Amino acid sequence: MQANQALECRQSGFRRRIDVWGRAFGEIVNQARRIGTALFCLLAILASAASIASAAPSNSAQLLRIGNGPEPETLDPHRAEGVSTGNILRDLYQGLTGLAPDGSVVPAAAAAWEVSADGLDYTFHLRETARWSNGDAVTAEDFVAGLRRSADPATGSRYAQILSPIDNADAVSSGRLPPERLGVAALDAHTLHIRLQGPTLYFPGLLAHPATFPLYRPGLQRYGRDFARPGRLVSNGAYQLRDWVVQSQVTLVRNPYYWDDVHTAVDTVIYYPTEDLSSELKRYRAGELDCTYAIPMSQARWVRSLFGAELHLAPYLGSYWYGYNLSRPPFKDSPQLRQALSMAIDREVIADKLLQGAALQAYGLVPPGTWNYTPQSPPWAAWPRQRRLDEARRLYAAAGYSADHPLQLELRYNTQEDHRRIATVIAAMWKQGLGVQTRLVNEEWKVFLQNRRQRLQTEVFRGAWIGDYDDASAFADILRSFDGKNDEAYANPDYDALLAQAQQQPDAALRRGLLESAERLMLDDMPILPIYFYESKHLVKPYVAGWKDNPLDIHYSKDLRILPH
Repeated sequence: MQANQALECRQSGFRRRIDVWGRAFGEIVNQARRIGTALFCLLAILASAASIASAAPSNSAQLLRIGNGPEPETLDPHRAEGVSTGNILRDLYQGLTGLAPDGSVVPAAAAAWEVSADGLDYTFHLRETARWSNGDAVTAEDFVAGLRRSADPATGSRYAQILSPIDNADAVSSGRLPPERLGVAALDAHTLHIRLQGPTLYFPGLLAHPATFPLYRPGLQRYGRDFARPGRLVSNGAYQLRDWVVQSQVTLVRNPYYWDDVHTAVDTVIYYPTEDLSSELKRYRAGELDCTYAIPMSQARWVRSLFGAELHLAPYLGSYWYGYNLSRPPFKDSPQLRQALSMAIDREVIADKLLQGAALQAYGLVPPGTWNYTPQSPPWAAWPRQRRLDEARRLYAAAGYSADHPLQLELRYNTQEDHRRIATVIAAMWKQGLGVQTRLVNEEWKVFLQNRRQRLQTEVFRGAWIGDYDDASAFADILRSFDGKNDEAYANPDYDALLAQAQQQPDAALRRGLLESAERLMLDDMPILPIYFYESKHLVKPYVAGWKDNPLDIHYSKDLRILPH
């Protein structure tokens, strides 16, 4: 009995010690769990912070993210056409001249130039430090090759006629002379001579246009027309092409061989196609874009109140119109019908209400603010609304249409919300005022351009033009009978003759009179239906430094920088 009690006592004491040890061990385990949980949370926080830091724009590695409108049709500077494509090309390439942030003409690939006393001979001196993005020297022959390629009809350039001031350019672009006869020559590796057919006051500004950019000849020789692709494109501007994902983004990185790279701040530029302006606005609000291509004009007042100084509204050399296809019925031989449709629309409603004051009413082609020019308009532009509508109905009837026999037409525009809204409102004005039955057709940008050029399907189509240089000829020339951008098929020999005389006229006042006469003649013929003049409309983050509004609305990424934010 005593032995059993002693054993039980020993066992009881052992169990108590085990309990104490167990409780101690459990406490140690719990402490370890708490420490482990804390460590896990700390690691999670650090990982999250690292993820956020990597996703956010870095202020040390300068990244600029730009909304850029329609998808580029090509990155070949001599075949490009759209404004959004030009924005990218001006980062990739550099012409003999460039534009300062305020829009004034400055030396670029050419450090200097001289002009002969008669204004016909230009001699450009290229920078000896100018390099292609692979390190090869940029030479005068590269510019000769680029200019000849733009003028050559085999290239299919839509801007060949921009070279018209150059001697023999029109004969070359029409196929009457070979490209070698163009009035350009390399005097040596760094000296370029250009001979003009007449004094051209705006010529230096014209040389900032992509159609005049140099050509990297080995790339064309190796890849043909496919040279303008990632991994192949060699450029001479501040940036080079890293990647192009169709309908997603175009990514540019600094060109280390660019002659002025030391003054370039932004390391990477990403251009995003943004045809849907409402979606672009959402991306800007979410911090995914630093600059927008535009804003939805239907929300202009709300955007102005929400973003204040971030909204840049500025005068802009741009015109918006509807073009008539004059190569086929019903508009081919019916100026009365064309004028009736133009008189029937209420531009005040469109500009001030639909577009919320972010545009100016237009009755002509050349916008206000154009250098040395007074915009022209038809006499009826000053009439009261009802008088205009009464005359439109008279002309509509004279063209052979009535309530019993209404005009049925197709109005074509490229995909974008503002274009759709304008087309819908104008179709309603035609219906209410004249009884016209309109079918709206929207198309993706490239398809839309192709149909306009071919003139096989189009009847009425959206047209617009942004001045490539500050001169009335930048607008007037696109309606010359032989111009590659004349999708209306407008052809009036008297109009062509006035513009030809203006091109040869050295006196600025006389030249102005010729250009104004040409616009008045064109408005009598009414190959287009003017609607409004543009204002540039960008949202720009406060940390994007160097942005300056200018009439051409051209902004080089090399002139911008990202401030800490």
